[in-house]
Amino acid sequence: MNTMEMFSCHGKVALVTGAGDRKGYGAQCAEALYEAGATVFIASRNLAKLAGFAKDYPGMKILKLDLENEEDIHNVIAQIIREAGQLDILVNNAVARTALAGWELPMAEFDRSLHANASALFLLTRLAAEAMKERGGSIINIGSYMGMLGLDHANYEGTGMQTDRIEWPSPAYHYEKGGMLNFTRWAASVLGKYGIRVNCVSLIGLEVPENECTRFHYQHRKRTLLNRICGSDDLKGGIVYLASGASNFVTGHNLVIDGGYSAI
Repeated sequence: MNTMEMFSCHGKVALVTGAGDRKGYGAQCAEALYEAGATVFIASRNLAKLAGFAKDYPGMKILKLDLENEEDIHNVIAQIIREAGQLDILVNNAVARTALAGWELPMAEFDRSLHANASALFLLTRLAAEAMKERGGSIINIGSYMGMLGLDHANYEGTGMQTDRIEWPSPAYHYEKGGMLNFTRWAASVLGKYGIRVNCVSLIGLEVPENECTRFHYQHRKRTLLNRICGSDDLKGGIVYLASGASNFVTGHNLVIDGGYSAI
């Protein structure tokens, strides 16, 4: 096959969760797959925000998805199969940013976070894989360098966040993203016999306009080898690679897109 044709997603149907916020990772994922030729469904709790994003991409479809609602998760997959007849690509991007206030939170707060960011991920991945069993497919989990490393105090000095707080910071996000990495390997080992590939992308934070930059952003930039954090197009190539035939022999892998942050 021609090399450039291997990167095409024409004829494929994709679901990107958590897309709709133009400043978020999901927007890049959805846009990349759309530009590569896929039929793209985007899903989140905020239908108005989804509609505002999708209007710029004729044919992009929107679905309601609350990761804390098990019925929503079943309905999203069922609706895609009803409308498109297949599902070939799942990008698990949505995340519930709860239980971040500190380590001293009640167990119920951590349970809520794990319910949305772990249990829901398991269910959505299983249902998507059931839909992919006959054709194969690609599942991409959106992780973070925080799932690979401990907490870097230098990023937070003088910000009032995390290590500057009197209370100990919350372990929830690091715990969940670290677990996502090994869930990726586990799912790859279980689903490979069906031709379903499961990979993870570990990212760094997104750039914001210069007038919105905080000390936190500046300190993150200094820690990367490229002296910046993730731009508005930096994720797109990796997503298309993992979603398309260009990565047909890649599974159980963690693709790090962090400007070299984790290299030092």
